[in-house]
Amino acid sequence: SKMMKEIQSFFEIDDRLCALAEQAEERCKPVFAAIDQRAAYNGAKVLKAFQNNRVSEPCFYGSTGYGYGDQGREVLDKVVAESFGAEDALVRHNFVSGTHALTVALFGVLRTGDKMVSITGRPYDTLEGVIGLTGNKGDGSLMDYGVTYDEVPLLEDGTPNYDAIPEAVRGAKIAYIQRSRGYALRPAFTLAQIEKMAQQARSSNPDIIVMVDNCYGEFVETIEPTDVGADLIVGSLIKNPGGGLAPIGGYIAGKKEYVDNAAYRLTSPGLGKEVGATLGVNQSFYQGFFLAPTVTAAALKGAIFAANVYERLGFAVVPNSTESRHDIIQAVTFNNPDAMIAFCEGIQAAAPVDSYVTPEPWAMPGYDSDVIMAAGAFVQGSSIELSADGPIKPPYAVYFQGGLTWYHAKLGILMSLQKLKERKLVNLDALC
Repeated sequence: SKMMKEIQSFFEIDDRLCALAEQAEERCKPVFAAIDQRAAYNGAKVLKAFQNNRVSEPCFYGSTGYGYGDQGREVLDKVVAESFGAEDALVRHNFVSGTHALTVALFGVLRTGDKMVSITGRPYDTLEGVIGLTGNKGDGSLMDYGVTYDEVPLLEDGTPNYDAIPEAVRGAKIAYIQRSRGYALRPAFTLAQIEKMAQQARSSNPDIIVMVDNCYGEFVETIEPTDVGADLIVGSLIKNPGGGLAPIGGYIAGKKEYVDNAAYRLTSPGLGKEVGATLGVNQSFYQGFFLAPTVTAAALKGAIFAANVYERLGFAVVPNSTESRHDIIQAVTFNNPDAMIAFCEGIQAAAPVDSYVTPEPWAMPGYDSDVIMAAGAFVQGSSIELSADGPIKPPYAVYFQGGLTWYHAKLGILMSLQKLKERKLVNLDALC
């Protein structure tokens, strides 16, 4: 098309790849229409929460020192809680990452002698040290504090082992669910699956606290895990709910009692949510959360488009181009470290920031093999912005996510294909 030709005047992209992209986009149209409808619904839901909680300009003012009476902080908690169907929320720049927010929630609720059971198999790599599965004794992990841990492995096909849940959580305090896949080649869990897991856990243990790591899942559907039985959901603001504008932060939302427990852990018992200066980040949080449904939709479109084109070229993709989506992540399996690295180089080359650097695998803290990460982002490490990463080990799968706009996500995918083509790691002749 004329537009593609004009884009090619800026970026070198093979004509055959442009044709492939246009065919894929045509195939994606019905799915994109459904994504737009969900974004419209979620956008209206968030707007109503802003209005119901009387967001006004003073909410954007920053506080210093103890931050007593910070209107913006207090109202934002209410806006996020309402949008997520929760009694209360703790939305703070003090959370340095999603892992930190999860840690605060776990330590807020668990006490010595309590048991945590992960009912979706082994949690994401960075949480292993928090639990005490890796790292050194005395690091301050949950196990150091006398919390016991168990897990229910997923079935061969990556689905929950519902039948094993009731027995496993008998006597446990927390049933832990990881919604997204981490570095595992399984689909993200649907809200129906999360609801069923929660019901199974409560069938043998009515008092259990169901906690969901909601990272990468916010606003992908029209409801959240808190709407289907989760007592606590936790996520990062440099993923979906920050809308690409939050410069740092995370949230914990759910039942008031457990959110309070987390707040006592984040600050101190007795102070909880009453303190914490916001230092001028409030406006970015509000504006980012307002944009989050739209930005998440853009990232979803990029993921589905990526699945379409890579599938057409013979690569295994999870989820595939027709499966329903429950997070924003797209995995592509290359079975070849060079292809994985080339893909990441293409994503980096399409970035607005640091586009001239070449990503290289390195030994990242908290991971058991070298990891490659491509992200030229306005917010360092933001995975709602166009990014790709993965551990350099078989099956050499790369995990792609983000894109503040759909157009940028599309361009990133085209650049990744161009890098593969230049290295002769993809056969475009098969397309003709």
